[in-house]
Amino acid sequence: MSNIVKRLREAISRPSGMLLDATRTTYGEAKEVTFADVLTAYLKDPSCKAFVDFLADQVVGMGFYTSCASDDEYVNASKAKQIIDDFCESMNLDGLLQIGAREIVASGNSFWLKNVGDGKLNSLKILPLTGFDDSKAVARDQTGEVKAYNYSFGGVKRVFTPEQIIHWKWEPVNFSAFGTGVLQVLLEELSFNGETRMSFLEMKARIENMMPKIFEKYGGPDEVWSVPGAKEADATKLQSLLKSKPKEGARFVWNGKDKAEISTVQVDPRARYEAYIAHIMGQINMGGQSPLSSLMISPNYLTKATAEAAMNLLEKKVMSLQRFIKRMVEREIFTPVIAQAGHDPKKAAVRLNWGLPEKPDINTLLPILAQIAKDRPDIISVEEFRDILTDMGLPLEKKEPEQKPEA
Repeated sequence: MSNIVKRLREAISRPSGMLLDATRTTYGEAKEVTFADVLTAYLKDPSCKAFVDFLADQVVGMGFYTSCASDDEYVNASKAKQIIDDFCESMNLDGLLQIGAREIVASGNSFWLKNVGDGKLNSLKILPLTGFDDSKAVARDQTGEVKAYNYSFGGVKRVFTPEQIIHWKWEPVNFSAFGTGVLQVLLEELSFNGETRMSFLEMKARIENMMPKIFEKYGGPDEVWSVPGAKEADATKLQSLLKSKPKEGARFVWNGKDKAEISTVQVDPRARYEAYIAHIMGQINMGGQSPLSSLMISPNYLTKATAEAAMNLLEKKVMSLQRFIKRMVEREIFTPVIAQAGHDPKKAAVRLNWGLPEKPDINTLLPILAQIAKDRPDIISVEEFRDILTDMGLPLEKKEPEQKPEA
C-alpha cells in the first residue's frame, strides 16, 4: 500500500474535532482556517461579504411568522402560539436570525447561549465565533456526543454545558464537531507531496494587490531619452530634471546641438493573463455558491435565461438552509418554551414559517360572509360586511345616509 493511500484511509477513519481536519491530515500540514480568518474575509473582501449577505438575505430577509394547530385539535394551541410570539418579540428573534444566518453561511457555525435559570429558557444571546476558535472548543466523546463547550474570548474563559448552548452546525463533514461555511473552502490551502497551493482568496488578494502597482508603473510608460553627442554634464543635468518631473507631467526645452530622441518602453502585448484570472475568479464564485455574482461581474452573459437558471440553482440552496434553521428553532427554542409554560409542544404544533402570512382567498370568503350577513345580522351587520370588503382591498364607496327634506 502506498504511503498516500495509507494516509487517506487513516484520515477518513479518524474521528475529528477540528475544522476540516481530514483535509489537512490527508494532504499535509496546510494552514488551519479559523473563525477569525472567516470573519476577516467577510469584513474585508467585498465578494466574500456579498456571497454571505446575498444568501443570508434570501434565507431570513423576508422575516417569519408562526402558526399552530387549531383549538379544536388542541385546546391550548392558541395560548402556546401567543407564548411563542411574546418570547420571539422579547428576544428579537428576527434580529438574532439575521446575525446567526450570516455566521452560519460564512462559517457553518453559530453559538447561542441560553440563559437556563431553574431549568427554564429565559433568554438568548449570540456568542462570538472567535470564542470557539480552538480545535477542542467542542469537547466530545468517541461517539460524538458533546460533553462541554470550551469558550475563550477577551480574557474570559468558561466551560458551558451542552444544555446551555445552541450550536448551529451546518453541513459537518467527516464526523467533524464543526460545520462548513461557504468561505471556508476559499480560505483553505491545499498541500500535496510537499507542495502547498495557497488559498484562492490569497491568490485573489495578491492579484488585487498587484493591480494598482501595474497601473502606477505602466499608466505613465517608461521612457529612454537619447541625446547623441551630449556632454556628460548636460546629460546629468537633464537626468536630474527628469527625476524632478511631477506626476502630472512637465515640459522641457533642449538647446543642445544634437537632436534628443524619446523612446517609450511598451508592455509586451503577448503577456496576457486573462485566462488565469478568469479561472481563479471562477473558482471563487463557485466556492461562494452565489451564481448571480458571476452574472453581475460578467454582464455580457446576463440574459433572462441565465438569470432564471441561476435563481433555480440558488433556490435549492436557500430552501436547504431555511429548512435547517426552521428545524433548529422549533426544536431548540419553541419546544422548551412551550413545555416550561405547561403546554404540550407536540399537540400545539407551533411552527416557524418564512415570509408573510398568506391572505385568505377573497373569492372563497365572499359568499360565506355574504350569507352570514344576510342570515345572521346579529353576527355581522351590513356595515361591518362592507368594512371587511374594504379591508380586503375592494374599492367600495360608502353610501351617505339619505337626508329627509325639512317640512
